[in-house]
Amino acid sequence: MRLDQVSQYMEQAGVPGRDAYDLPSSDKRFPDGGSYRIEISGVEGPRVLEALAAERRARNVPVHRLISLVQGGILFDTTELRDFAQIAAEEEMEVVAVPGPRNGWDTGRQYASSEGMRAGMHHRGSDELRKVIADMMRMYDAGIRGFMLVDEGLLWLVTRMQDQGNFPKDVALKISVWTSHSSAAGGRLLEELGASSFNPPGDLTLPHLASIRQTVSIPLDFYIYTSISFGGFNRFYDAAEVARVCSPCYFKFEPGPALSAGGGQSLYQPWVTDEEHIHLVRKKVKWAAIVRDLIAENEPEVKISEQGADDLCIPAPR
Repeated sequence: MRLDQVSQYMEQAGVPGRDAYDLPSSDKRFPDGGSYRIEISGVEGPRVLEALAAERRARNVPVHRLISLVQGGILFDTTELRDFAQIAAEEEMEVVAVPGPRNGWDTGRQYASSEGMRAGMHHRGSDELRKVIADMMRMYDAGIRGFMLVDEGLLWLVTRMQDQGNFPKDVALKISVWTSHSSAAGGRLLEELGASSFNPPGDLTLPHLASIRQTVSIPLDFYIYTSISFGGFNRFYDAAEVARVCSPCYFKFEPGPALSAGGGQSLYQPWVTDEEHIHLVRKKVKWAAIVRDLIAENEPEVKISEQGADDLCIPAPR
């Protein structure tokens, strides 16, 4: 079958038949009119959050969303969770927490092997699903109002539970880069399943990203700087065009040796000290300020959201 005929069938299904090589500007925006926002990953507890907030104020750069407690929420006690929620609420930042126990610590060890990791981070069995959901509810009770999921089946289950009144609806459900959806079809699937935003792989080309945006309305979470284990790339000078073609999008910064739980060099092992995370989170805020300035210089019409936008799922500490 001719490729152009396949393209026609794809377009009839609502998916671009080709990648968007003309790089059209997105006409979608966040509710406040912004094209992009800043997401800081690896905010591992109250002390790290306090350091981030101080650095953000010193550099006068908005930070809208925190990917937090990445080592797994179960490793933080209730007081830590409530303190974290309180600080984030005062700073008007959305918290997207990672429920635990993490997949990398499951008793099944296929994921920990070099080939098994390629199968993804899906939860194994109903017992693992209920543990993760229980930890989400534990964090919700402490005031957290956002969660990062690594499993499309869990996303489906949580949104089904929301429809039945068995899980709160006032939460953000971000889909992790670990699901690796890389096309408009994958993005549409996640959106239809109820994702609030999703993180495509950071090595996608601008035409790839532009084709996804033509089909998907939820925000794209884009790695502008990532770990060695994910390729170790720095795309600061792509930021202006990414913001233009992908709006609305979040830029995220996560350099380091490795990200996944269970890996020996991971940033998110539970024994990594607060001081190490504080050192890195200050750098991430600095890099966010650099990217903001590059966008302002190269695409002055592309605007960043202000701090504390109304649509953010800011914690509600109890």
